[in-house]
Amino acid sequence: MPLRLTPTFRAALASSGRPLAGMWVCSGSPVIAEIAAGSGLDWLLIDMEHSAVSLESVLVQLQVAAGYAITPVVRVPGNDPVVIKQVLDIGAQNLIVPMISSADEARAAVAATRYPPAGIRGVGSALARSARWNRVDGYLASAADHVSLTVQIETTAGVAAAAEIAAVEGVDAVFVGPSDLSASMGLLGQQSHPDVVAAVHAVFAACRDAGPPVGVNAFDPAVAEAYLDAGADFVAVGADVALLARASEALTARFVTARGAATDAGARDEERDSY
Repeated sequence: MPLRLTPTFRAALASSGRPLAGMWVCSGSPVIAEIAAGSGLDWLLIDMEHSAVSLESVLVQLQVAAGYAITPVVRVPGNDPVVIKQVLDIGAQNLIVPMISSADEARAAVAATRYPPAGIRGVGSALARSARWNRVDGYLASAADHVSLTVQIETTAGVAAAAEIAAVEGVDAVFVGPSDLSASMGLLGQQSHPDVVAAVHAVFAACRDAGPPVGVNAFDPAVAEAYLDAGADFVAVGADVALLARASEALTARFVTARGAATDAGARDEERDSY
């Protein structure tokens, strides 16, 4: 029985009529991925670059997310055609490739997502979830229609080349990473520094001229709102591990630190009363 694949991130960006909000899943937990997939957010970023997430883990997270109205996007560890091939074959339709700093690097990423003669992707659809084991009619001929590619700019060289990167055919969107960008600018850990923000805005302007949607990573709500006001088409507004870290710290502050301080104060009062 022929099967149909879901619309891509490219299609979601084109049809939304508003900026798209998403979050990261870095934990590798399929339970957390499913909880996040059912949150009502627009897109879910499954991260392979800064986590211990394996191909098998990505596969399971894609499977659990498939039951919800959210667009999963997988960030591969780097611009490696072998890894890109594997991630596509397990059924990822939407990729983010990090550390793209030139148009040539962007073209290499595009080639890795395309079958020959347009690219270098290895052919294994009969063996793979990407074509649902040849249950998607005409997959080989239409594979590019089922894949979206977002390239991530996060270096000063990438900012300088943003217009050329954005103009590469096959680049469907550009995503700015202020963390690595700030480090590249000599401002490590200062993602909200005015010079970093200005660099992000410069990428926004380049993409507006070249055409593809542009997004940014911004876990601080005020920063995210500011980037949305500046024209971001999509924003990553949180991460599972960060949300859990901050929420558990808040529990500690309320039920451990505060109560411990109150107990210590009571003990001091009793000690004074005993003199």
